[in-house]
Amino acid sequence: MDKMRIIGGQPLKGTVQVSGSKNAALPILISALLTEEVCDISHVPVLQDIKTVLKLLNHLGVQTDSKNGKVQLSAKNVMSFEAPYDLVRTMRASVLVLGPLLARFGQAKVSLPGGCAIGARPIGFHLTGLEKLGAEIKLENGYVVATCKKLRGGRVTFEFPSVGATEHLMMTAVLAEGETVLENCAKEPEIVDLAKMLRSMGAEIEGDGTETIAISGKPSLHGTHYHVMGDRIEAGTFLAAGFITGGAVTVEGISPEFLEAVLSKYEEAGAQIERKENAVKLGVIERARGTDVITQPFPGFPTDMQAQFMAVMCLADGASAITETIFENRFMHVPELIRLGADITIRGKSALVRGKKTLIGAPLMATDLRASASLILGGLAAQGETWVNRIYHLDRGYEKMEEKLKLLGAKIERVSW
Repeated sequence: MDKMRIIGGQPLKGTVQVSGSKNAALPILISALLTEEVCDISHVPVLQDIKTVLKLLNHLGVQTDSKNGKVQLSAKNVMSFEAPYDLVRTMRASVLVLGPLLARFGQAKVSLPGGCAIGARPIGFHLTGLEKLGAEIKLENGYVVATCKKLRGGRVTFEFPSVGATEHLMMTAVLAEGETVLENCAKEPEIVDLAKMLRSMGAEIEGDGTETIAISGKPSLHGTHYHVMGDRIEAGTFLAAGFITGGAVTVEGISPEFLEAVLSKYEEAGAQIERKENAVKLGVIERARGTDVITQPFPGFPTDMQAQFMAVMCLADGASAITETIFENRFMHVPELIRLGADITIRGKSALVRGKKTLIGAPLMATDLRASASLILGGLAAQGETWVNRIYHLDRGYEKMEEKLKLLGAKIERVSW
């Protein structure tokens, strides 16, 4: 099992290229199930989650060819309509195959999903929406079994603007008969990217990026070539690495508008931010200031940046309150940051962080994807040596993170045990 060894205290400086977005690439790859023609997808990050979804698609009968960030998929000869537990348990996005299989073939059987231990994240929104489009849903022995004669358009109002449910119903509705209107939708850029992908396949979709998405179903879709957007969470994480170490970091390959809530908080905390057409530059001229954050659906501050921002606040001048409103169990990184010497108190959905002047290296244990990133950040800023264990979580969402950090001057290495 790999670990990360970090010698902290080195200001990071330089430029890093952002990989393709994991959260955009996963549903985009799955959407290839909607056509029998070939889909060529580029700018796909090389990550464990991507490998998992490709393995799942292979199991279903999709032919895939992946090399150097380019993936070619052909779902002409789908042979199975079942996504088994062993392939679904490690990644919640796997449930997204349910709707496309149902829409194109009239049947699907998908194991109830697993993933990071950061909350319940039930798929009830997904199943209720599918039923409103005409699906018959049963839960049997830990599996969702769905059938239909023909899906028909309908009106679906989400109780909460769920990203996964919005993507799922959008993919399903493109092959349903008639018009579908999705209300109280999530607005994340990754949803807009998926909509662009589907439109390039011939789908009729309007309103993506707003609360209401309208979809006119088509009898079939065609193949396409598509380039995945840059990863805004990776970009925010590398900017945080520059911030927490008192350096100057530029991330390229990301539109600043996708990161505006994060950038404005960085500025409030004392960072100098320069927004460019397809890049962001962060500079630090003084110690960070304690700044409060409340996670919200896009365009608010993303929950996927909460742990990283907390790491920065551990060395800020003054106190900050960080409130998590999306997931109920997303402070699992707090005990590990405390091992570095951070002063953090959890009060319900909020964490009170009292900034310290220094952190001291220590052995740490990662618990989930974004928690892993926060511990790497803490280690980069801490004095002395830090070991981060269980970095397989990190590999689910960051492509060659240690190599990119080395380019910025970090003393970091991956060690296999």
